Amino acid sequence: MNDGRETTEVVHGHGHENVSAEHSSTLELTSDDFLTPAGDCILAIEADRVPADFDDAFVEACRDADATISLTIEAGGKSETVTGSGHPDLTFDGDRSFVCRTSDYVDDRTVMVEADGAAADLDRDLVAALADGADVTATFSLE
Repeated sequence: MNDGRETTEVVHGHGHENVSAEHSSTLELTSDDFLTPAGDCILAIEADRVPADFDDAFVEACRDADATISLTIEAGGKSETVTGSGHPDLTFDGDRSFVCRTSDYVDDRTVMVEADGAAADLDRDLVAALADGADVTATFSLE
């Protein structure tokens, strides 16, 4: 996209000892400062930004059903990318967390649908780094 719209958004956070990454249909980053064992889709806590902070042009571009959205998660020297689609109903109004979904379900936390992977699909070395509390850089990109 070379039309002047912002094509990347970066979020920083860190892992937590309760990161298990066992959820089979979603993955999530949250601004919350805690994580219970039940949060099996959450990869990072204390995110320094939430969906509502993203640039309006980026959000508008994500509302294109033909948009390809990628999330690259880097922690502990490991990196993995999950790719999905935009959707006309994406609002990016979430004020606590980002959720990437393998389905086409959309709510105010959803930032990607039809993702090609969920928390359970991530490399276990990356998950181990997250569980060790590694610093996380999450880069959302539009293609």
